[in-house]
Amino acid sequence: MAHPKKIAVFPGSFDPITKGHVDIVNRALPLFDQVIMAVGVNSVKKSLFSLEQRKEWLEAVFADDPKVIVGDFEGLTVHYCAKVKANYLIRGLRNGSDFDYEKTISQLNTIIGEDVDTVFLISKPEFSHISSTIVREIIKGQGATDAFLPPEIKIDPKSIIS
Repeated sequence: MAHPKKIAVFPGSFDPITKGHVDIVNRALPLFDQVIMAVGVNSVKKSLFSLEQRKEWLEAVFADDPKVIVGDFEGLTVHYCAKVKANYLIRGLRNGSDFDYEKTISQLNTIIGEDVDTVFLISKPEFSHISSTIVREIIKGQGATDAFLPPEIKIDPKSIIS
């Protein structure tokens, strides 16, 4: 009897995707049959880059890995997991504050969503200082981002929407 596919969702704004995100996905890939990079669309949160731009970047970064799928969603992550038949969520942890926040979300997700387990991967030290929020500030200040972004990401100032 074939085992059910192990599908994981890695949700995020990926505004923009960072080397830290890429590391988490690459470390998660051996654990799952498929990893869905799911760009969450939050109407309250103002993005620096369009949804289309962020999805293009994700597709470019993972172009050589057929196990990585790019998607997007609105609403609750666990509802998206049910829609795509994913039983796992992937979350990267950079520090204790991330853990406290993600632990609470994970516990709420087990109440709201059936059969969704969260897999936490701790950031490698060389990526623990990188966050999309900080990278956005560097971009807005026209600073160099090569140390933080995958090589496939080229920032075109015209692509900034805010």
